[in-house]
Amino acid sequence: MKIRILSSLVALGIALQAQTPVKIGVINCVTGTQAPIGEYIGNGYKLALEDLQKKGIKVEIVSEDDTGKPQVSMSAFEKLATRDRVAAVVGPYSSACANAVSKLAEKYKVPLLVPVASKEDITRQNQKFVFRLSATTEDYASILISMAQKLGKPKTMAILNENTDFGTSGAKSAKAYAAQAGLQVVIEEAYAAGSPDYRSTLAKVKAAKPDLVFMVSYVADGILLMRQAREVGLQPQAFLGAGAGFASSEFAREQAISHGVFSSTQWTADVNWSGAKEFGKRYKAKFGKDEVPYHAANAYASMMVMAEAAAKAGGDREKLRAALRDGQWDGIMGPVKFIDYNGYTNQNQHQMLVEQIQNGRHETVWPPNYATKKPLYPFQWK
Repeated sequence: MKIRILSSLVALGIALQAQTPVKIGVINCVTGTQAPIGEYIGNGYKLALEDLQKKGIKVEIVSEDDTGKPQVSMSAFEKLATRDRVAAVVGPYSSACANAVSKLAEKYKVPLLVPVASKEDITRQNQKFVFRLSATTEDYASILISMAQKLGKPKTMAILNENTDFGTSGAKSAKAYAAQAGLQVVIEEAYAAGSPDYRSTLAKVKAAKPDLVFMVSYVADGILLMRQAREVGLQPQAFLGAGAGFASSEFAREQAISHGVFSSTQWTADVNWSGAKEFGKRYKAKFGKDEVPYHAANAYASMMVMAEAAAKAGGDREKLRAALRDGQWDGIMGPVKFIDYNGYTNQNQHQMLVEQIQNGRHETVWPPNYATKKPLYPFQWK
């Protein structure tokens, strides 16, 4: 009888453990200037939670809004790590915020999975608890410049970037890759994000007569830069946008200034990775959107990976870190595996794509084996 009772209690304990949700923290930019992209990311998490529930994985999400500011992001992480005792954290969005909280992940030994932020240093600090699913600024630059060299014969390039972690990292990567590719960088201009007027900066760029203009900006500045580029008559062979604002539907809708602009991206709705097309259709139907930004796909995949690993580890932080380190996944972002290479630690080596905005829509144009449309080259104002 005692054996039966003991067996029943053990079985009950296992059942209760299986039903206990894993607690995962989310840091996102719900308010502030980056809120539109924060909405995409939040939508990706919502779809992931639906699919995790179908898999029998119960997740309790504890959300924090960092408003796109590193100090707020750090406070949010400390709350999640100490007060809420989450098993892990997914986020935040911006490179500045992700880089700031990465040091706290190591301090508190809480696994952090960065879904979108691309600054190289985030996974180049030999930190055991920091993982990144997204590609790096190095990848953003290399695919755009190599594509331009195959489409035309550019010899010179200008670099325009905001003076944030994301902007300076992207500019540094572009300059380094340009040197490798034999392109001369004729002008570099960093600007303060949110400035009201970029005409004087753009006039300098025009005077340098670059074949390519490489830009690193979030959406509001990206729109204003292109509007004023048109006003000053800047017309290179190609405008190359390093994802972020140039990959957003808000930018694409500005057809007078977005048509023909290239943007590196981590995902498209027509790429042939497992479940990608279905995810795109589902996103459009659920949220009433015409386009599906890569930020949503990155967020979805990151939450799926983290929750599955956390459930496997029973919410134990050290076991979860090991599960992320040893695991591999295949889904809407293609193969995902966290490895060490070229100075990176726990970095997913992700295949980048290039979109071009054609008549208000992002179309996949590069690499050729992923392309659904032919690239328009050289650039002409619509």
